[in-house]
Amino acid sequence: MKTLRKVVRRSFAALVPGELVLVLCLAGGVRIPAAVLLALEPVALALVAAAITLFCLDHRRHRRDGLDRRAAFLAAIADTVPAPVRRLAAHELVLSASLLRWVFRRGSHGVRDGDLPVRYAAGQTAVMFGFLFVGVVETVALALLIPWPVVHAVTLVLDIWGCYFVLALHASCVVRPHVIGADGSLRLRYGALVDIRIPADRIASVRLERKFPESRLAAVDENGVADLAVGGQTTVTVELTEPVRYVRVLGRPAKARAFRFYADDAAPAVAALRAAGVNRTADAEGSAVADRAGNR
Repeated sequence: MKTLRKVVRRSFAALVPGELVLVLCLAGGVRIPAAVLLALEPVALALVAAAITLFCLDHRRHRRDGLDRRAAFLAAIADTVPAPVRRLAAHELVLSASLLRWVFRRGSHGVRDGDLPVRYAAGQTAVMFGFLFVGVVETVALALLIPWPVVHAVTLVLDIWGCYFVLALHASCVVRPHVIGADGSLRLRYGALVDIRIPADRIASVRLERKFPESRLAAVDENGVADLAVGGQTTVTVELTEPVRYVRVLGRPAKARAFRFYADDAAPAVAALRAAGVNRTADAEGSAVADRAGNR
């Protein structure tokens, strides 16, 4: 069983580049020999059968261990599909869903009644559409200049995917803003790439502060500060009572004791977080007074 599981996981890891090569060959007019296709079909069927078998066995095992159906389903997926493939698939799904939500104007994701969305996409709109314009021009120019069909097909597929990625990433930034919860919690996001949740009781202080960091997105510096810059700048700094753990863009875990992020309109965000902190302090003092009165 261990050998079968190892073979299935490695096959899934090779699935994405294998599909990309197949698409490029078909788009470029490269004729795949019938013998190769006939050989690949039983291999693909055997892989699917083995993956389904392992998934069913793992799902049943997790159900016997006491997990509900959803938790058992997710655990069985984690047992069968490698983490990089899962992250890549989830990332692509979020990008596509965000693009559809943006096109059909379905509103912001993850914003409930009483929450305050803190938008940041306007700070990068010009840059993103500049990238998109360059990508479209490059696609048209290469289509006219490159005479070789295979090379033309490869560059066309890559350029189209690049244009889609830029547009979908910007759409995900529009529909997935930062969120200040009704309870004073803070959710920091950057499109489909970063999602950090900070409980209300972890927020020690917040201030307006414009910075121009050079670090990578959500990377932690030597002082334990993580930056979520937009357009090369941040406008709000949040200090924490204790560090918060989160997952960076490529799935690597990180921990930060302070966050700097960009907001299109930073003043209302800072005011909301400060008001939530004042309310928490007042509630705590009221509870302390009530406890002392009760003890008397």
